[in-house]
Amino acid sequence: MKLALIQMTSVLDSKANLKKIEGWLTEARGLGARAVFLPECFYSMSNGLKPSTDLIDENDQNCPHEKALRDLVQKTGIAIIGGSAATKSSKGILNRTYSFDQSGKKLPAYDKRKLFACRLSEKSITESDIYTAGSTPQVLEFEELKIGLGICFDIRFSSLAHDYRLAGVNLLTYASAFTVPTGKAHWHLLNRARAVENQCFVISSAQVGQHNERLSTYGHSLVVDPWGDVLVDAGDEEGCFVFEIDLARVEKVRNSVLMG
Repeated sequence: MKLALIQMTSVLDSKANLKKIEGWLTEARGLGARAVFLPECFYSMSNGLKPSTDLIDENDQNCPHEKALRDLVQKTGIAIIGGSAATKSSKGILNRTYSFDQSGKKLPAYDKRKLFACRLSEKSITESDIYTAGSTPQVLEFEELKIGLGICFDIRFSSLAHDYRLAGVNLLTYASAFTVPTGKAHWHLLNRARAVENQCFVISSAQVGQHNERLSTYGHSLVVDPWGDVLVDAGDEEGCFVFEIDLARVEKVRNSVLMG
């Protein structure tokens, strides 16, 4: 199954981000990909002190920001999966995934459950200052894929991934914006661990580079197979990365190392 992921340096301006994404979606479709995975906050990246000014409003049936995403998918004719955007709701501001099939039909969404808090050197990030945590896991089905949705800091919590494994997923995805220090220390380790523990593919599309005066991210979007082998490492550059996965690999690994 041919898929793709986008690694990018999102900025606050959603229109600028969508312009870049449109080119990569067109490229991915031309290379035969059936869906593209996007990173955390792909739509608009704030400085971490206050929410994006381009909030999707779940209570606005004519929200221009959600319409812009649907229009993008319909224009390019390729599905998008798992990237997140700040969303206004009755509960507060949520970090929510947005996924659409190739016709523009909206697919199930997931709200980030584990909010990042980190204090390294002179900088600190506390997502709970902006976001309200979600409470419910979400499995998304797309063609042969049964996907457990996660966002960034969620990858540190093996219990969420294990719950998805028990629900029968063959792929875990973590739309991410890992900081540079934590990325260097733990990013590859965590992605490979979640793949090996749950004997499934892991696709983690990530932000990369300097986004604003406060925030820079690690990049290295990854595709890891159920044995823990890294199939794609996007390094530290923006771009669209097309790859193939063989879902038969999931059953082969599960039949070779029996984990109950």
